[in-house]
Amino acid sequence: MVVLAASIIGKSGKALVSRQFVDMSRIRIEGYLAAFPKLVGTGKQHTYVETENVRYVYQPIESLYLLLVTNKQSNILDDLETLRLLSKLVPEYSYSLDEEGICKMAFEILFAFDEVISLGHKENVTVAQVKQYCEMESHEEKLHKLVLQSKINDTKDVMKRKASEIDKSKIEKNRGEKGGFMSLQSMGSGRIDTGFGSETSMSSNVGGFGSGSGFGLNTEVESFSSNSKGRPPSSATAPPKGLGMKLGKMQRANQFLESLKAEGEVIVEDVRPSVGQSKPAAPPPTDPVTLTVEEKLNVTLKRDGGIGNFDVQGILSLQILNQDDGLIQVQIETGGNPGILYKTHPNINKELFSNENILGLKDPNRPFPTGQAGEGVDLLKWRMQSADESLVPLSINCWPSVSGNETYVSMEYEASSMIDLQNVVISVPLPPLREAPGVRQIDGDWRYDSRNSILEWSIELIDNSNRSGSMEFVVPPVDASTFFPISVRFAATSTFSDLKVVNILPLRGGNPPKFSQRISLSTENYQVV
Repeated sequence: MVVLAASIIGKSGKALVSRQFVDMSRIRIEGYLAAFPKLVGTGKQHTYVETENVRYVYQPIESLYLLLVTNKQSNILDDLETLRLLSKLVPEYSYSLDEEGICKMAFEILFAFDEVISLGHKENVTVAQVKQYCEMESHEEKLHKLVLQSKINDTKDVMKRKASEIDKSKIEKNRGEKGGFMSLQSMGSGRIDTGFGSETSMSSNVGGFGSGSGFGLNTEVESFSSNSKGRPPSSATAPPKGLGMKLGKMQRANQFLESLKAEGEVIVEDVRPSVGQSKPAAPPPTDPVTLTVEEKLNVTLKRDGGIGNFDVQGILSLQILNQDDGLIQVQIETGGNPGILYKTHPNINKELFSNENILGLKDPNRPFPTGQAGEGVDLLKWRMQSADESLVPLSINCWPSVSGNETYVSMEYEASSMIDLQNVVISVPLPPLREAPGVRQIDGDWRYDSRNSILEWSIELIDNSNRSGSMEFVVPPVDASTFFPISVRFAATSTFSDLKVVNILPLRGGNPPKFSQRISLSTENYQVV
């Protein structure tokens, strides 16, 4: 098979897009194209027309014709296969299949035709491969541009810093001249003649960007204040040698990492470990005793209904600030759910907990550990597993349907009336798209992560006013399994166990210490598969 040319013909017979694949004269190709409208008759069901020299293989696209001009020795089945592949590419690059839309995206369509046909012969490619070849995104090129831009930004920062240092030195010089003092002899320290026959040695830490103190602005204010009281102004120290370049390097690296993060790259930074840095910390406790009730949800829902896994794991932790408040017992109240299994810490008196719901140490003379840092001491753990679908706090329904060249996806959520959900985010995987999906209707907000091809549907709060909601969006035709698994995350201030701290019982008598409790429910792994 040899394809001489490919073209899209308009209503008037004019070639809107035309690509020649073999070495032929332009006049000859234009003659073939000009003869095509005369050869196509009305009411005929054929997809090809033959003349003495060439064969026209064509396909109507709304009011246009997609045309291949081949030699008569070519295989008609191969011709039709090539025509079918080109007909799939045209809507990918031109969303409006009229003369105006085709002319607007003419170059993109020509580039796609070139990837399908090379020197008159069809290449073994798919639509996805053609789109990938035409995009030709280079990660190395992006990195090079980011590095180049970071160098430019770093140079600008150095210029600003130098200009600031020059301005500061001029200001200090003018102050010395107006106050009647002698000029400074060094940048780090200066000897100032007070005019009374004695010399006073002074040093300062005005660092600007080069100083390690970071109080350059405060030192400037103190200098103005000292001048008003008749005191000699302090001298400004120059930045330590080499330290300015180190700061510039760190700033350049930070800008580079931020640029990669903006594109969706996952950046693992080398951070020195510090106390309490392993977990996004809650606000530091202010009361003498703080108790935290935290539950984690692991749920797997089936797309056609039903539940695959439902697992709730909870923990009660205690944090005491002062050692004097350590000799206490914690009285709790549970919701009475028989499906929850509780497990106490090995040092907790299990008999006391079973009989009276009181958490106390086996040795009553031993206090609970104290300390402001850390996450406290775990007193009680519990777990609940169930196959009851009515316990699911949030269910998701996803209904994809293909219509023509588009896939319409209708989604809805239904929340249980038992728990109010906060910061709900429903993440739907999508096929690779050149543009964001067309969201037609949504209850809440949405965001498209183009690098990971994920559509995020977010609802700030789900309560009695919006226990159900829906979203509808449109993407190119894909298989329904593309939209799964759907990931969900949310938080709540209610728990399945309904566990609460009722009172703090002091073992030495007197008034019990003031306490506070934090209750939270969050998702660890919540999916619709």
